[in-house]
Amino acid sequence: MAPELYLDASLFMGMHSTDPSVRAACTAFFASHLDRPVVMTYEEVGRCDDFVWHAPREVQDDYYPFMDVLHSLMPITRRAYTDADLAAAAALPAETSGLRVRDRLLLASVVATGGRLITVNPRLTALTGLGPSVREPEPAAERGVFPAALDELYERSLVLEADHAAL
Repeated sequence: MAPELYLDASLFMGMHSTDPSVRAACTAFFASHLDRPVVMTYEEVGRCDDFVWHAPREVQDDYYPFMDVLHSLMPITRRAYTDADLAAAAALPAETSGLRVRDRLLLASVVATGGRLITVNPRLTALTGLGPSVREPEPAAERGVFPAALDELYERSLVLEADHAAL
């Protein structure tokens, strides 16, 4: 059985990154995984919302239809942290000790379930002690294209821009 793919806020909001290469890679990832099961912790979903809620109301109105439809179409399992995640957090490599608690808990969830995290968070992609548990999306020359109705919503949502590294 293939490991579960975990997504984080940096990957999700990376579709709106101010960096065109990150935006292309993230959008291509989502377009090519639209029908594949993925996992997001409630914390990561909330981080996306927190970022968007700080944007002006007009930007939110243009952004949220895309996010809502994508979350409805894509088989995203949302999960809470568990006791197993907390135990895994205590056993993470020493190099993770300087990370934010939310990043360590995400990594612990991935490790506890034997999953893989797809991320553009530079604090996480710089880690070397987690082997294949953390990886970046494949580079893409052009952004992925969604089915027509979703792609139209995505184009409209691009009024929102994100610094993926700050998430």
